Amino acid sequence: MAQGTPPQLRGILFDRDGTLVVDVPMNDDPTRVQPLPTAADAVRRARAAGLFVGVASNQPGIATGELSRDGLDRVNGRIEALLGPFDGWFVCTHAKDAGCLCRKPQPGLVTQAARAWAVAPSELALIGDTAADVGAAANAGALGVLVPNPRTRREEVTAAPTVATTAIEAVERLLAHEPHAAPAVDPVGVHS
Repeated sequence: MAQGTPPQLRGILFDRDGTLVVDVPMNDDPTRVQPLPTAADAVRRARAAGLFVGVASNQPGIATGELSRDGLDRVNGRIEALLGPFDGWFVCTHAKDAGCLCRKPQPGLVTQAARAWAVAPSELALIGDTAADVGAAANAGALGVLVPNPRTRREEVTAAPTVATTAIEAVERLLAHEPHAAPAVDPVGVHS
């Protein structure tokens, strides 16, 4: 690989809540799963490009007892029924203050995916709606793309190295090797 040439993209991780599906806190009801408008197209496009496709999600409700493992599995199963099978689910089930290395923005979920898929973290990207998602990617040496929604804070948008308006736009830009050409994002609905 020539110096300065970015590594080949081998896989994309998607944040779950707020990126693939509408964020319903502590959801254990599969009937409440609602994919976001471009999620199916984004996942389909990544698969069609021959990439590994996975989910990286913080689910601290398991540790606190607000969410059961069975409920989490049923919701994840419904997401797969709607969006197709994923090559891996990488989930941090620790409490927010546990100090683990897998809770985003720590790199653990990205490095777990890299090990599972036998690729370098630098060959992965993580698409999400928060600074924690982008931070997890950066901390692992992967690419991070922020796709803001109304719950994303304005400072997260400003600080993100790469911003896309939709999940499909994020995937297309990653496939075109343009992860750092961030477009202007209309901050309407983005929290200040």
